[in-house]
Amino acid sequence: MNFRPYDREKDREAVQRIYREVGWLQEGENEELDAFLEAGKTLVADLEGSAECAVVMLPGTIRYLEEDLSFAIVGAVTTSRIARKQGLAGRLTALAIADDAADGALVSGLGMFEQGYYDKLGFGTGPYQHWPAFDPADLLVNVKARIPRRISADDWEAVHASRLAHLRGHGGCTVTSPKETRAEMIADKKAFGLGYFDGEELTHHVWINPEKVEPGPYTVKWMAYRNGDQLLELLALLRSLGDQVHLIELHEPPEIQLQDLLRRPLTNRLASKKSEFQNQVQADAYWQLRILDLPGCMARTHLPYGEVRFNLRLDDPIGSLLDDSAPWHGITGDYVVTLGSESSARLGTDSSLPTLTASVGAFTRMWMGVRPASGLAVTDSLSGPADLLSSLDHALLLPEPHLGWEI
Repeated sequence: MNFRPYDREKDREAVQRIYREVGWLQEGENEELDAFLEAGKTLVADLEGSAECAVVMLPGTIRYLEEDLSFAIVGAVTTSRIARKQGLAGRLTALAIADDAADGALVSGLGMFEQGYYDKLGFGTGPYQHWPAFDPADLLVNVKARIPRRISADDWEAVHASRLAHLRGHGGCTVTSPKETRAEMIADKKAFGLGYFDGEELTHHVWINPEKVEPGPYTVKWMAYRNGDQLLELLALLRSLGDQVHLIELHEPPEIQLQDLLRRPLTNRLASKKSEFQNQVQADAYWQLRILDLPGCMARTHLPYGEVRFNLRLDDPIGSLLDDSAPWHGITGDYVVTLGSESSARLGTDSSLPTLTASVGAFTRMWMGVRPASGLAVTDSLSGPADLLSSLDHALLLPEPHLGWEI
């Protein structure tokens, strides 16, 4: 088995075959796959002289309170039918992450197909995300939307710039490669966009994938806006589609509760139950994160609520998937950690301090504010004295993290 960078001339047909075999590539979609592979860095694993596993890494940023951290996104992991259960996907993904960690990425993230698999690479699960589905005519928005401009895949550069300027809170991420936005925009031929420009600059917009063009449902793939007024105008724009479209689904925007803006949400949910246009709110925890550089992340952590110092005994399982040639081998070790207005982590121990024992996934969840230390001590690989857990709960009073960008 040979792990190496993707070579378009040599590997294009083999990687297309992999994507067809996993059901991610249909007839006539080769351009879409090419665009996606060009958006990031792809590694492949050879088996008997042909690429049979591929991992795509995308560059990005993720926000921790007011700080932007470099973010290595596992964009896709695919294995062909003949190469399953050979350990290729795990080892190739670990190597791809190691390469990005060695290049300076502080955090890594991915969208998981199921909880448990990527725990072996040190990932911990994020919070529940909400997907409201509602009749757009029921939106209670006291705003009249201006006439928007149509947006197509030809506008991908302006759309990407708009997405990068999107209002982001704690946990908000970006994919910095504009080619990733283009790949998403050309992925569905029926998709369309509507938005508002200030001169040549696209300030706020919505990108929509209709299941059925006339009645819906419509899926909002993303919205990009820079302030609350722009968000309300986009919601008013969605409301204007309500004469024809009976259901719209979207990611609930961070920091708001969409039910506040819906007319009779509980009644409509019951009235539409089991229909094609069922009003509902679904919740799913589908993305995962892990710290790649503990001292680097701690140096960018500035907490407003006191200070906690402790020993950290950290376990990182990714090391077992990496051989000696890898440029990075995880962050297993003993650290002295300070969490406060100025945070830090250094290798070593301090006998005067209490000790927290954690997997890197559980520690990442605590640090990001997914769940408090006391809760993770019940359900995840994290333990320590009760007083220390309580102090960590109070120090890490953070907004719930929301990516705001599908990964």
